[in-house]
Amino acid sequence: MPVFEEDQTQASNMNDQPSEPNADITYPPMGFGKHKPKMLLMGLKKSGKTSISNVVLRKMTPQQTLFLHATTTINKQSMAFMDFQIWDLPGQIDYLDGTYDASSIFGGVGGIIWVIDVQDNYMQPIQRLTDTIVQLTEHHPDIKYFVFIHKTDSLTDDYREDTIRDIVQKITDGLFDEGLENPPVNYYPTSIFDHTIFEAFSKVIQGLVPQLPTYEALLNSVAASCRFQKVYIVDVMSKVFIAEDTSPSHTKTYELCCDFIDFIMDISDLYSFARPPAADAGSQRAQDIASQTAEAQVKSFRGFTIYLREINAFLSLIGVSREPDFDNEKAMVDYNVQIFQDKLLEVIERG
Repeated sequence: MPVFEEDQTQASNMNDQPSEPNADITYPPMGFGKHKPKMLLMGLKKSGKTSISNVVLRKMTPQQTLFLHATTTINKQSMAFMDFQIWDLPGQIDYLDGTYDASSIFGGVGGIIWVIDVQDNYMQPIQRLTDTIVQLTEHHPDIKYFVFIHKTDSLTDDYREDTIRDIVQKITDGLFDEGLENPPVNYYPTSIFDHTIFEAFSKVIQGLVPQLPTYEALLNSVAASCRFQKVYIVDVMSKVFIAEDTSPSHTKTYELCCDFIDFIMDISDLYSFARPPAADAGSQRAQDIASQTAEAQVKSFRGFTIYLREINAFLSLIGVSREPDFDNEKAMVDYNVQIFQDKLLEVIERG
């Protein structure tokens, strides 16, 4: 197996003894430098915006969202590992009608997620989305748009594809009629009852990460050196995949990794490192613990070997392999991943 080249690097020392969890230690987030955008969740009321944010960011179960009340004020949530905010906007208000200060809401926005409920008449939300894009393009041309065609799990396979195609075509035609031929709009069918919402949210985050090409280059290198079929950087708490290598992506692989993360989180309270509080970050104990890295591996998981390695308090690397001799080459995998981890942390530290 080839070595991920680096000078004077040692494989990490693993501690296989369970310890009490402590998340007080802080790590630098994956930075945007001086530019820290916010992301907006928009759409008509009862389209599912608040349910999405709670399932992805607060680990609420889909069943619990049935008891959520309608959003009446702007609900702001933070993503610590990315250092930016997500605003859930009430759907019954038009923020571009002149009553509100649009610049205070849309200024600094990196992306807008527009949620369309396919169980309802989607002509009105399509028209509202078209009007929003047209008005914002003039004053905020750098905003990217992500359309979540939501609650598609309720549709049959044939009707789902027809509905998605119809929505995409209507939005494209509406924007073309307004003079926008190639607007920055991406479409994702989603449901909070399966992995599609996490996959779509991951694509949104990746679209807002300015250092994504650097992360992809590092992931391509570690994938080649470790012979991973697919490799990701993931926030294990939210199951948001921050970056992945540039090999073709498959939903099956993504679902596999999500199931593995669920398994890891279920046992993490028993097998996790006790981290010192932030006030002791410079102590020798803190430095010793920081040099230790949590790791997990599962063989024959639906025919794959899944390898997870902690990067910092927020992020982990997940590699998917079909290599029959993975166990025999694991020492080299650990070495290559350690080099990757060191390089990635350097990039994150620079911001």
